[in-house]
Amino acid sequence: MTGAQVVQLVVFLVLFVAVAVLGFTASRWRRAGDPDHLDEWGLGGRSFGSWVTWFLLGGDLYTAYTFVAIPALLFSSGALGFYAVPYTIIAFPLVLLPLLRLWSVSRVHGYVTPADFVRGRYDSPLLALAIALTGIVATMPYIALQLAGLEAVLRTIGLNGSGFWGHAPLFVAFIVLAAYTYQSGLRAPALIAVVKDVLIYVVILVAIIYLPLKLGGWGPIFDAGAAKLAKPSPTTGQPTGSTLLSANNQLQYATLALGSALALFLYPHSVTGVLSSSSRATIRRNMTALPAYSFLLALLALLGYVAIAANTKPIVNGSTGKADSNTIVPALFAGQFPSWFAGVAFAAIGIGALVPAAIMSIAAANLWTRNIYKEFIRRDATPRDEARQAKLASLVVKIGAVLFIVGIDPQFSVDLQLIGGVIVLQTLPAVAIALYTRWFHRWALLAGWAVGLIWGMIILYGIPNPAVAGKSHFGGSALALGKLSLFGWHPFGGSTVQIYVGVVALIGNLVVAAVVTLLLRAGRTPEGVDHTRGDDYHATTVPESTAPEAVSSV
Repeated sequence: MTGAQVVQLVVFLVLFVAVAVLGFTASRWRRAGDPDHLDEWGLGGRSFGSWVTWFLLGGDLYTAYTFVAIPALLFSSGALGFYAVPYTIIAFPLVLLPLLRLWSVSRVHGYVTPADFVRGRYDSPLLALAIALTGIVATMPYIALQLAGLEAVLRTIGLNGSGFWGHAPLFVAFIVLAAYTYQSGLRAPALIAVVKDVLIYVVILVAIIYLPLKLGGWGPIFDAGAAKLAKPSPTTGQPTGSTLLSANNQLQYATLALGSALALFLYPHSVTGVLSSSSRATIRRNMTALPAYSFLLALLALLGYVAIAANTKPIVNGSTGKADSNTIVPALFAGQFPSWFAGVAFAAIGIGALVPAAIMSIAAANLWTRNIYKEFIRRDATPRDEARQAKLASLVVKIGAVLFIVGIDPQFSVDLQLIGGVIVLQTLPAVAIALYTRWFHRWALLAGWAVGLIWGMIILYGIPNPAVAGKSHFGGSALALGKLSLFGWHPFGGSTVQIYVGVVALIGNLVVAAVVTLLLRAGRTPEGVDHTRGDDYHATTVPESTAPEAVSSV
């Protein structure tokens, strides 16, 4: 380890330890109720105001992996990586009204998870189970990717050993994360998110001003990016990317942005952040203010081109022997900034990994506890039992995420994150659409969910990655329209225009759900009892007759 890396490590550790202490003390911050209650541990007492919610949702949605992956995508592929900017811009106005309705009905009925809402709306424990399992499965690789971002920082600092014990620093970080999440619940990431976001804003604003000045301005930076991306790949013989979209990937760009926007607030951790808000007004203010993070993301994405102009090279993973593209931004900071500031930047990214990882594990634990454990294993579980079960489940989820990183090439886990978006999109009819109408039959929703998932997985399985040797399956999320098959019929011939698989699977989901609904209605199949009322979706307070304790098992 060089002298510069020692300085970086010391600064990183000082900030990391300070944040860990903050996480442990968060259990006593603004606590009003019983800490051994799922509302307190898993939703922070549903009491977070505008500022805390803004930082919490920002820390939840703009993750460490986002700060690592988006610039790396521009570094390797060019303009396609900018999809994250429009998707975050359109996401907030798109989901504002549904989130307000979800907050209100959840506050009235004491719902903790989106699957709770589905259970009450459709009187179907099986449909709620499907939504819960989907959320958990989609969240697991997302947590692993946060840890991949943290490990990229540790690797850049010099903690880059080989074999199983090369991951030892990650194990230590995992233990710290698991401990303070177990003790403090959602309050820990909410409090830490404030520190994380301040650090991130400082680092990115300094980087976006200082680095272009150092490298001669944005003109040479974009020229360097265009020249590098135009070079043929040694594997495919084609250009690796472009600073402009091509005719083939424009539809992919648009559908990826739209699909990602629709999926963003279907993820359980996003719902958890929203349900922890104290009022509808808090959500409205945050949906207005959160696009400020999109501005930050746009600046951050440009660092991919800056890294090209700075001739930055990814660091070789000591465990796999392959170049780790996740290290592009950390390596850029290490090569261009003074050691002490690089340490601050690494701490910002590392702490940024802990915030969403904590929220995601809590959200997955809430799903397990409310919609699997209490529904199918122990229906008489007390609030204290629920809180204890959720704490244990959050540990299991984190262990699974760590094993993900240890056992799977991080590049493969990137593809799994894209698969996660395809998976969670299939809950849109049962969760988002159900906030407005109950027209779909509960069994039809289950059929559409199953078809969307199976069809999406079949398509993804058949997509190769020609740039990676031996990657003939799950090689990406873009499907050439010419390869879209409907029972052997290819409606788009040999078209090379690409589309996001998640949107294709969602369309199939909706078509099946609509057709099966009509068939079941014709057969007069029972539709179950809707435990919600129209006024519930606009409520600002909780009526005494529908206190959460009275209906939480609905």
